[in-house]
Amino acid sequence: MEVQEEALTNKAVVLIDGVCHLCQGLVRFIIPRDPQGRILFAPLQSEISRKLMNDSGLVPGQLSTVVLLENGVCYTESAAVLRIARRLRFPWPAAYLFIIIPRPLRDALYRLVARNRYRWFGRDEQCMVPTPEIRKRFL
Repeated sequence: MEVQEEALTNKAVVLIDGVCHLCQGLVRFIIPRDPQGRILFAPLQSEISRKLMNDSGLVPGQLSTVVLLENGVCYTESAAVLRIARRLRFPWPAAYLFIIIPRPLRDALYRLVARNRYRWFGRDEQCMVPTPEIRKRFL
């Protein structure tokens, strides 16, 4: 599957664990707060994600972090989450202020949640099937 560069102009791509309820909730949270559709999505389990991760120098198939691809740069863990918030409509960009917290502390909290996400939020046996309105935002 070929990702067309013009389709990604001024867009960010969020790669999520498609079976994780917390990650699915993140998609449902972002969509109404990004009415211009500048953020696209793909499950980490997909071929397109494998290609994007490989092209970005990440290990494909690694499911323990959300990945944000933005302007040719790859962000993971807390940096990805904060940069996603920065792209949403007001008041969510204010959350980017947490970037002043040293990354090791932010990422430690991120990893704690990531390690326990299935236990705390649940998971599905297969990737979520997007609704028709959400489907157009998936690669």
